[in-house]
Amino acid sequence: MGEGDCTVTVVHAHDCEVSVRVDRFPRIPAGHLVMREEPERRLRLLEVVRHQLRARRYSVKTERAYVHWIRRYVLFHDRRHPRDLDVRGVSAFLSHLAVVEHVAASTQNQALAALRFLYDGVLKAPLPFIEEIAPARRSAYVPVVLSQGEVRTLIAELPAPVNLCAALMYGGGLRLSECIALRVKDVDLERREIVVRGGKGEKDRRTPLAERAVKGVRDWLRGQLPRYAADVRARIFTDGLPESLERKYPNASAEWRWRYVFPAIRSYRDDGGVRRRHHIHETVLQRAVREAALAAGITKRVTCHALRHSFATHLLESGADIRTIQELLGHSDVRTTMIYTHVLNRGGLGVVSPGDRL
Repeated sequence: MGEGDCTVTVVHAHDCEVSVRVDRFPRIPAGHLVMREEPERRLRLLEVVRHQLRARRYSVKTERAYVHWIRRYVLFHDRRHPRDLDVRGVSAFLSHLAVVEHVAASTQNQALAALRFLYDGVLKAPLPFIEEIAPARRSAYVPVVLSQGEVRTLIAELPAPVNLCAALMYGGGLRLSECIALRVKDVDLERREIVVRGGKGEKDRRTPLAERAVKGVRDWLRGQLPRYAADVRARIFTDGLPESLERKYPNASAEWRWRYVFPAIRSYRDDGGVRRRHHIHETVLQRAVREAALAAGITKRVTCHALRHSFATHLLESGADIRTIQELLGHSDVRTTMIYTHVLNRGGLGVVSPGDRL
């Protein structure tokens, strides 16, 4: 039995003993497991999880992912409270994901991380590190890298402003999420650099702004000024600013420097009834890049992230130091950056193929 289970012995008329599991906590009502945020229900399990994630400054994406997996875990066990489940319950859920749903190793590891946070950070009942729930081993892969000719063709097929986004992702090694979240103040046209704020792992870094993209960015921002002025008149504010910043600078969300470089077309009303404008959605770029690759006749599996892979690989081919590339990409461990040594023109070890000597 698990640590939180109780055992009740029932004696029947035929003198047979039957052990029945009795949970200490009632099952969680289905209405408590909705994905939408309900801050007024602060004692519900998922709201407690959200509070703990925000207290530790986890990103919005991580919060959504962890809440999703914890909800799935509870539903998998027929809404039993996690306090009544032990390591075997976690192992059963992870095995179901791998064996029945055939999820990728990275997905299984994300689910495990969410459950470890639930037990360690929320329930204060840490899970033991045993082999049954060890992280799944991810298979090695070689990233998709485009040639410079393919990059030029791809960008030429893209409509505005996606073509400008692609130029920034390739020219500076930006992740998709980093590119669409750029604010006006983070693009330095004079110094030809971009400052990435709150990248993966909440790390800031500087990365180059390609000379070829400077005019495009300048023209794009100049073209956004009338729309910005209209938003100011209509009292449509930029979203995504930290609460502490808005308290210190109440007008920050209406200032040009805090505006997104690539704002969304539509505005929305937040929970407080204030009209706000978000940045362009990820799917807009993802769909456009996929369609442009097909139109350009590129047979590789082209994604937005392939532009970042291409940035790193082409820098390495041109003689850039691996540590410099690590810093530009924002990798914590140089081993992550070393994957690009396997996609050089001459092969992973920099050797010449015997086939070239025939």
